[in-house]
Amino acid sequence: MTEFELYLTEGIRHISDLGAYDHILFVTALCAIYQAVHWRKLLILVTAFTVGHSITLALATLKLVSFRTELIEFLIPVTIVVTCLINLQQAGQREPAGGWARYAMALFFGLIHGLGFSNYLRSLLGKEASITLPLFAFNLGLELGQLLIVAVILIITALLINLLRVKPRDWALVLSGAVAGVAGTLIAATWPF
Repeated sequence: MTEFELYLTEGIRHISDLGAYDHILFVTALCAIYQAVHWRKLLILVTAFTVGHSITLALATLKLVSFRTELIEFLIPVTIVVTCLINLQQAGQREPAGGWARYAMALFFGLIHGLGFSNYLRSLLGKEASITLPLFAFNLGLELGQLLIVAVILIITALLINLLRVKPRDWALVLSGAVAGVAGTLIAATWPF
């Protein structure tokens, strides 16, 4: 296995790790108000998140930014709850918002989530001479893993809406509410103040 394949696989494995479910929760929250017909908007949204995530992951891995780990661990579930609250406001709209404000939010929240992964990636890299290829491969793996999560959520959404005739608004409310509930417990568990 090449170095690129190793870090690509590690990125996919890390995003799909059920032990690190906060990231899965955030991607789920991003998807909650979308259906398969909105895949382009969702792709841009998830990619905006990945871009933000990649920026701070690189900066923190290179030790160009520093942060309090406990504050980041607290802010990650906060971003999930905020996303869910926005979803609750937008649930049931015929055409879910995908405008620049939502993309900017995903990018900004990606900056926070990237800091959360940086300690892990730094320990994984060890004494690598160059981190460019491993960082690119790891981020690509994260993006592919996220897209797999998006695909699963869109399939579940399609089955519920098209086969079981669940109203899109109801599904968005239930999914966002459930994700917000789990993220709320994470906020309580990581309260740094």
